[in-house]
Amino acid sequence: MDAFGGFEVVQWVPGDPLGDPARQIHRLSTDYNGELSWADLLGAYLQQPGVERMAGLVVGYWSTDILIESNPVEQMVTPLLAAAPQLRDLRVLFINDIASEESEVSWIENTDLGGVLRAFPQLVHVGVRGGNNLRLSDLALPEVRTLVIESGGVTSELVRDVMQADLPNLEHLEVYLGTEEYGATSTIEDVTPILDGTRFPKLRYLGLKNSDHQDQLAQVLVTAPVVARLEVLDLSMGVLTDEGGRALLQSGTLGHLRKLDLNFNWLSDAMVEELQAWADAHGVELDVDEQQDDDDWRYVALGE
Repeated sequence: MDAFGGFEVVQWVPGDPLGDPARQIHRLSTDYNGELSWADLLGAYLQQPGVERMAGLVVGYWSTDILIESNPVEQMVTPLLAAAPQLRDLRVLFINDIASEESEVSWIENTDLGGVLRAFPQLVHVGVRGGNNLRLSDLALPEVRTLVIESGGVTSELVRDVMQADLPNLEHLEVYLGTEEYGATSTIEDVTPILDGTRFPKLRYLGLKNSDHQDQLAQVLVTAPVVARLEVLDLSMGVLTDEGGRALLQSGTLGHLRKLDLNFNWLSDAMVEELQAWADAHGVELDVDEQQDDDDWRYVALGE
């Protein structure tokens, strides 16, 4: 990734100086053909003068094996937890910024990262990639404003962890729900804790995306009180058809939005025209790009 949490992301390797702490954070990534372990790489980084002033950290590829899925995730988690006292003021953390060339998202192993995140209580912007075995239990972070979870499939348990988390200042929530083919087990009922708008009172951006069930999500959200305070509703990257588009169009509850993101969809040309006319009439920015047209096989944008 090039940026996260308002900072430019710069790759760091031993021997490099640290970047500008006011505008840059570093990505640490091992090489699956290399000899330097993640623990050694992080240790070298922590020895740099001024490292405690760096506002964020991006965890990249953390294995020395070409098959990351066969490696214990503890080899990344344990050193990161040990580093928490030295990085006690960390405000930005993204875990598993792993490109498809390094490992497909469906191969990334995870674990319960709730304790890892709680070890950095000043976090403001948090991101995690990979849904396999991911949990965020007992998540309570008073300063977090952004939470992004990217996956080809997350479980009901993980979705409930997020929806029931204690994040009083959360403004931006983005969850790639995924597809059953890659481990998704969540249902519409799992998102109900946030629908009445009281769970995250400062929420302005809600992204429930990359799902097989975008039509059902659209139908539920248009009648949910939480939508009234949103600026951006993001239902992109999933199987949104004219059924969901019609629910959005007829709801009468979305005209206040700044943006409605439906990028990557299965909408017909006629429905796109109707949605665009509605958006123009209400001054809403609408993204309906990347229309798909294979009616025999509908799929989410990010699976494997």
